[in-house]
Amino acid sequence: MTAASTPKGERRRQSLVAAAAALLVEGGFEAVRHRAVAERADLPLASTTYYFDSLDDLVTAAVAHHARGELDRGRAMLAALPAERRDLDSTIDLILDQLLGPPAGDRDAELVLLRYERLVATFRRPYLRPLMRTLGTELRGLLQEVLARTGMATDERRLEQLIALVDGAVVNALIEVEPDPRAVAHRMLRESLQP
Repeated sequence: MTAASTPKGERRRQSLVAAAAALLVEGGFEAVRHRAVAERADLPLASTTYYFDSLDDLVTAAVAHHARGELDRGRAMLAALPAERRDLDSTIDLILDQLLGPPAGDRDAELVLLRYERLVATFRRPYLRPLMRTLGTELRGLLQEVLARTGMATDERRLEQLIALVDGAVVNALIEVEPDPRAVAHRMLRESLQP
């Protein structure tokens, strides 16, 4: 048994992953550095290279940790969601909660920006693509379940269109320095989904 596979080793590894995920959210990929992660986790610098073969491995673990937390939150929301027909606006809010995270008041635009920065930055990091595909598949499945529970079941093609509409609306709002990209996405989805 190696030190990395002991309970203490696993706790240390998880501390490093959580620290890297927090840095990723706060400052993007550039913030995730061996020294910064070790300092945030209050562990020796050498622990980052002991528990992870490379910085890419640490970044991958951080992205997975953060995204799994978002998916877990989405699954918990789904579990608490009664199966009933909803009005269009509340259905759109459920879609946006899954795609953008829950509203965060004054920090909403900043958190949405950070989320999109992470998504776009993965294009330059091919090592993240398999993980991002897996996470995307899980998110789409979750969205389909949410829509089915609200009485607005849709097929995969239409779901892809809705996701692309939200992504485009949010990116355009961020480019225009729109203070509320969620509101812009809500309006666009409403126009697209209205009968």
